[in-house]
Amino acid sequence: MANATRGTSLAYALIFTLAGLAIIGTLLAQGWAPFIIAAAGAFMLVGPAILAGFFGIAAAHEAGEAAGFAAVSRGFATAANALWALALVCGLLFMIFVTDAAILYAYMVGATPVWLGELLPAGDGVARFVGWSAVSGAVVAFLLFCISAFAVPLLCERRAGLVGAVACSVKVVFGNFMVAMIWALLLSTVVIGSVLLLPLLPLTLPWLAYASRALYREALPLS
Repeated sequence: MANATRGTSLAYALIFTLAGLAIIGTLLAQGWAPFIIAAAGAFMLVGPAILAGFFGIAAAHEAGEAAGFAAVSRGFATAANALWALALVCGLLFMIFVTDAAILYAYMVGATPVWLGELLPAGDGVARFVGWSAVSGAVVAFLLFCISAFAVPLLCERRAGLVGAVACSVKVVFGNFMVAMIWALLLSTVVIGSVLLLPLLPLTLPWLAYASRALYREALPLS
């Protein structure tokens, strides 16, 4: 699917890549180089909200229609309204994590600028910040994965309401826990690595989105 819709998929993913570039550039300019790692992890919390666009591209391709940016818009337009409520939950968890990470940064690293060239030898404060922010992010990401992994696709295809979609997602995740956790680990590793190596993101984001769609269809096939 990613190869068949390469142009539109890359262009859509490029939007988020450019946003990431702006955020990383701002952090580097402020001397907050260690916070880039937390920011890369934070992308995992908003990622589910952008899946509707990829679902629109995939649906247009399967229907034999042009998979242009109109398909991206159609993916959001045809999704259940409850998807926006779930997107707000994603945004809330994102803000909670970023606020927590900022507090940890102020406490463990302080106001002294840490530039990119000083990142590795920066000392114990940076290492403790990265460690504790990773723990905080993992807890929030686990909660979000459980409620959104299958809820977002269900809402994109209008197969359930908000409560039913979330309940189904939690049920599927815990009913296939080891497989779900392996997939979650792969998702987080590839996404965070791609954000840190930003030119990779337009290539990996479509692949992960369509792989998530295929996994969802395998777990919850269409009747």
